[in-house]
Amino acid sequence: MHESLQNPQMKIHFELLKKWRNAMDLVGPSHIEEHFIDAYHTCYNINATGTWVDLGSGAGFPGIALAIYNPKAQVILVESRQKRAIFLRRVLAKTQLTNATVFHGRTEDLPSSSYDGVVSRAYKNPPAYLADAKRLLSNNGIAILLLGGDSIFQTPKDFEVLEEKKYSVLNKNRRTLLLKQLV
Repeated sequence: MHESLQNPQMKIHFELLKKWRNAMDLVGPSHIEEHFIDAYHTCYNINATGTWVDLGSGAGFPGIALAIYNPKAQVILVESRQKRAIFLRRVLAKTQLTNATVFHGRTEDLPSSSYDGVVSRAYKNPPAYLADAKRLLSNNGIAILLLGGDSIFQTPKDFEVLEEKKYSVLNKNRRTLLLKQLV
């Protein structure tokens, strides 16, 4: 069992996802563990503070891990689909996470320039995601970008790379970029 599932709250999330994944169309046919390992590497040890949004949170990745591993951050899980928003609320109740809430709505409904950080996994392609992040982030806000290990990515001129994490998820190379929005 990966260390991400050693955390009691992550275990609860895992068990709920196993139970509800098919009935609520939460994740595809891949190994469930893959999502937890990826979220762990993305959110562990980043010292997030302030208010963050997870765009297109779906089954809670990586937003729930962000809330668990960064207790000084307030995390808003943004999900437009009712079934998934219900699932997210159930996970938050069962894990007793008090620094996360669910916003049932679309990204376009969020106020501009309001957030200290933005994260997403499989929400939009990188340029479209960063365009949304740029609109949502306050001055010097942080966007976390998840990428395949071999993908080519050109950092936009209005962001700078603060950190790059490289890791493996079930023998697939992955990397995460922490990008600071330049004012």
